[in-house]
Order: sequence, then C-alpha cells, then structure tokens
Amino acid sequence: MKQAIALVTGAGSGIGKAAALALAADGMNIGVLGHTLEDISSTVDEIKGNGGHAIALLADIADEEQMAAAVRQVVEQYGRLDVVVANAGINGVWAPIDDLTLAEWNDTISVNLTGTFLTIRAAVPELKRSGGGSIIVVSSINGTRTFTTPGATAYTATKAGQVAMVQQLALELARHHIRINAVCPGEIDTNIETNTKLRKEDETAIPVVWPDGQVPITGGRPGRSEDVADVIAFLASDRSRHITGSPIWVDGGQGLLR
Repeated sequence: MKQAIALVTGAGSGIGKAAALALAADGMNIGVLGHTLEDISSTVDEIKGNGGHAIALLADIADEEQMAAAVRQVVEQYGRLDVVVANAGINGVWAPIDDLTLAEWNDTISVNLTGTFLTIRAAVPELKRSGGGSIIVVSSINGTRTFTTPGATAYTATKAGQVAMVQQLALELARHHIRINAVCPGEIDTNIETNTKLRKEDETAIPVVWPDGQVPITGGRPGRSEDVADVIAFLASDRSRHITGSPIWVDGGQGLLR
C-alpha cells in the first residue's frame, strides 16, 4: 500500500498544526500550508524531528492561483494526494449587523467559505487521480449547533455554509470514492482570538448566565487542539470508511447547553 499524502491548511498553529502532527504520526507525508512561513516551517521541523516527512507551502487559501500552485507542489513532491484538511479560517469582525461593513463581511466570507471552496476545488482532481480519498473541513459549533456568539453573523454564515458544502459534495464525490466530512469544534484552547475583532458587544449579546462548567466533559476547561486532531485523523483513515457527509461536534457537550 502506498504511503498516504495529506494537505493541511492553516497548519502553522492550533488545530491545523495538531492535525498535521497527528496525520504524520499515522505515517502520512504532509503538505503544511499557511500564510506565515515561520509558523509552517516550525510545524515541518517538528514533523521531521519526529521522523516524518513534510514540506512547507506558503499560500493564501483565498487566492485561486496560490492554492492551485500549492496542490501542484504537493503532487510534484510526493506523486499523489489522498487526504485534505481544510482548516484555515478566521473569526473576523463580530459586530451588529448594521455596523458590520461590506469589506468586513467579504473578508470573512473570502477566507472561511471561498477559501474552503478553493481548497477543495484544487484538490479534488488529484483525489480522483488517486482513486479516492478523504476531505475533512473544520467548521464550528457556531452556526451549526449554537447561535449565541454576539455579532458573529458573518462567521456563523461561513460555518453553516461549510457544513452545507460538505453534505452537498458527499453525494457528488461518492462515485469517485472520495469521502468528505466536517468537524465542528467548540471552545478550543488555540490562538484564533488573535484574528477576532469584537465591536459593540452590548448591542448584540443576550444576557444569560451559563452553568458552571459550560464544557461539561472537562469541568469547564476548553478542549485542546489534539482533541480535534484525533477526530480528524480518524476521518482521514480507513477506519471511517463508511462515514461521509457528516458533521461531528467536538465540543465536550458545550453546544447542548446553549
């Protein structure tokens, strides 16, 4: 059996980095994609330090040409593509709908939704050539299970859109033996807050007192990137061979309280 090749976007930190490390630990060669060379190089070095194989791919997922070039680079390096983890995304601006600008809306849509589309579109021809494969889209509980994040209209729209895309494509791609699923994390201890801008929260937040330990399974502590990465690794493997078109919430039960 040939060694599987995986492309992971947003792999310089957080869930993407944890996913790249987990897939490498399962024996896959990894295309580590991100927009910050220092971060993705660090991930590549860690994979190589653990005895794995990886290459750094500097690209903006919202740029059609850059994504096409990144996929070509993976295939030129390793000869095929079998797994895609479409993880890269931003929180963007969270603000009242009448205060959210078109530019802010477009920024979030461009990265989270168009970027996911461009990632999948660039990769699917190679997955077909490989005889099948697995695509995992990183969505969120926001927009799929909960709607309580103040002002997050653009963000939740993209996350709901990702799940709709997964379910639509599951049927289209099944004949090519390509599975596609979504993971929907809840509160995870990552640095995504660094690309979040919250404005006029008092105009959008609904006053509520959450129960103590709002992530029930951890006693209130956020999940870890590795908790999501382990699910991604499962969906990338043959152990999930009969699962496609499915959102999987990785939130420790958080979404059930909201």
